[in-house]
Amino acid sequence: MYEAAVSGEGQPASQGSLRELIDSGRPTIGGWCAIPSAFSAEILACAGFDWICIDTQHGLIGYQEMTAMLQALDVRGVPSFVRAQWNEPSAIMKALDAGAQGVIVPMVNSAEEAVAATRASRYPPLGFRSWGPVRASLGDTTFEPATANRRLVCIVMVETPEAVEAVDEILAVPGVDGILIGPYDLSLSTNLTVETPGEKPKDVEQIKRVLEACDRAGVPAGITCAAPDDVRRRRAQGFRLLQLGSDLGLLSQAATEIVRDAREGS
Repeated sequence: MYEAAVSGEGQPASQGSLRELIDSGRPTIGGWCAIPSAFSAEILACAGFDWICIDTQHGLIGYQEMTAMLQALDVRGVPSFVRAQWNEPSAIMKALDAGAQGVIVPMVNSAEEAVAATRASRYPPLGFRSWGPVRASLGDTTFEPATANRRLVCIVMVETPEAVEAVDEILAVPGVDGILIGPYDLSLSTNLTVETPGEKPKDVEQIKRVLEACDRAGVPAGITCAAPDDVRRRRAQGFRLLQLGSDLGLLSQAATEIVRDAREGS
């Protein structure tokens, strides 16, 4: 078990940049990092995920840890997202300057907020990202504003009824490369509970509406999945960005299960 975990046997058959993954049109499975550790990020990178997101919104990850985690993902050749702390320019720009290939921007509720996210992600004339790529340009003699703009992937999160109502306008914003549905916040803002997120009738209705809007716009839709069966179900529905679990959740689940199994019959 240990050898398989560190040998890289779980690596995808082929890996490219995040932009290539998004443009391929194929479904992808993403990992999620909430633990501030380059080593745990590297472990996930060896598990076979198509991409990995470093969560600076709800995880315990600071800027220095995030940078080290991006380095670990680069070593393993796994494309990287950073979920920004908020839809705020400096949080987006600093993640990109540190070398993230893409950003996931939380709580985007309108076309205006989508414009703010996409423009903070890109250099003029497409946006107002400030020049200072620091780590992003290291060793890359082709790095310049136009190529950086083409390579960057900006995913916005739809997590409220207001965002669902505005989803067509959000998708019409140039530079929105995909939508990730946050089932927990969608459930909380709609039903005032996080129980069975994505499964209550209103949740199902709203998720269907977002997926259909993405299909019309030709933009990939994504969603958080709780388990492999959930991934298979969402993939069959047409979702292409399938976020499965997190390092925190996987560690907690595995530890709980192994202790429970060890105590059985004692």
